[in-house]
Amino acid sequence: MVLKVYGHRISEPSRAVLIFCKINMIDFEEIHVEVLKGQQFSQEYGAITPMRQIPAIVDGHLKLIESHAILIYLSCSFPGVASHWYPGDPQKRAKIHSILDWHHSHLRRGAAGLVYTTILAPLNGLRSFLQIVIQAEEILLKSLSELENVWLKDGTFLGGISQPSIADLSLACEVMQLELLNEEDYHQILSPYKKVKKWIKDVRSATAPYFDEIHEYLFESQKGIRDQMATQSGKKKVRPKM
Repeated sequence: MVLKVYGHRISEPSRAVLIFCKINMIDFEEIHVEVLKGQQFSQEYGAITPMRQIPAIVDGHLKLIESHAILIYLSCSFPGVASHWYPGDPQKRAKIHSILDWHHSHLRRGAAGLVYTTILAPLNGLRSFLQIVIQAEEILLKSLSELENVWLKDGTFLGGISQPSIADLSLACEVMQLELLNEEDYHQILSPYKKVKKWIKDVRSATAPYFDEIHEYLFESQKGIRDQMATQSGKKKVRPKM
């Protein structure tokens, strides 16, 4: 049976899994879950995962969630996956795991938190609390600084290696979510981090043409979201100045 990947391309973890499958020529069926309309809460999707999260995969009898776990599984289970994505060496693997753990505890909290509280929540009629927005931005800026000065200190890709790993793909898709911010905010947040910006370009190049192909939905959503936020607020700002 062919691998089934459940997700939505607005979701950064879903994009990471889809790009990985395409760049490694893994045969799969992409099944769109309309999370913006609550399809993840359907009885049908609940049979895939009671957690109601995306992405999820079904491979034979295996049902698996959490993008990091999915990427590790795909790296180990499908022939032809290049070793640089998830090296066999225990020390190199440990470094990748440390970056992935840091991602969920730091970068994802900041990036996803800021995008949700300033964009997705208001667009769905939910109140955005100033203190939560400020906290998310503080976490994001600290995380970008650590990404710049720690993880990208010694090499082209994360952890000082010369080829991308699943950590590069996962974190790059996270940073790309910031494209949904208005243009001024986006550039103000990222402009101090030259290594991060170059790293994003390097990941895009290493995974071409699939990185841009899978992110096309995000780019298409960007203008509509920015226009809608501007209409709702009467201005282009979607976040407070610290």
